[in-house]
Amino acid sequence: MMKRNLLNTLVLAALAIPGVAMAADVETTEHKEGKHVTPASDHTVSSNVGLVSNYVYRGITQTIGKPAIQGGFDYARTSGFYAGVWGSNVSWVTASGSVGNASLEMDTYAGFKGSFAEDYSFDVGAIRYNYLGEYVPPAGYVKADTSEIYGAIGYKWITAKYSYSLGDFLTVPEAKGTSYLEVNASYTLADSGVTMGAHYGKQTYKGVAADALVAGGTDPSYADYKVSVSKDFSGYVFGLAYTNTNAKSGGYYTYSGKDWGKSAIAVSLTHSM
Repeated sequence: MMKRNLLNTLVLAALAIPGVAMAADVETTEHKEGKHVTPASDHTVSSNVGLVSNYVYRGITQTIGKPAIQGGFDYARTSGFYAGVWGSNVSWVTASGSVGNASLEMDTYAGFKGSFAEDYSFDVGAIRYNYLGEYVPPAGYVKADTSEIYGAIGYKWITAKYSYSLGDFLTVPEAKGTSYLEVNASYTLADSGVTMGAHYGKQTYKGVAADALVAGGTDPSYADYKVSVSKDFSGYVFGLAYTNTNAKSGGYYTYSGKDWGKSAIAVSLTHSM
């Protein structure tokens, strides 16, 4: 109950500060028609809240096909530095055999992004995934908390990103070097508010525990892809996405009689402030 209340508080707080993201929109200091204009801020704080019919991360459902409520806060400077926190309810931790309660994912991240040359961008940073609650993982596994560093290069509407695990990875112990390579494309149709998206990713596990899973006939590495479309309705974004993977049915991603990596359709509604 405490973890659910924490997420609800996060979402309600996001809804309560609709004007905070406007800090960077104020004009620079000057005098116009005898009126003093407040200088622009180097800082921006924004919030977001969303509902999704199925929380899918890297092609794998995190809610076993059930809905999720999500929300977060972001801080950014004009220099390119940013930091944030984001949360969502999840159910995969306990559904995968852990005894106890871990129903909230809380991500914290920080990084630096900017542009170079013409039409090129970059983004480097670190992220920590925490799964809050008291629970005991099944034998041979560890708690799901995971740390990654990442780097991305973008050209116009195409971005390539590489994420690298610093240790244990989502219950797999001693998985340093586990990586996720992804290519994302996002293109907004002119004057329509409609954005088309495409994604391909490759999750590759490393380490002794991962090798043991492979030797036992369960390869945790897989590829995933997604196609999506979204429409902005005055700040409220409605999205529709289709995802699929080649994660083996009946293998590492199947618990509770369900294949977590099978094809899925997710509908979402998000609002940023």
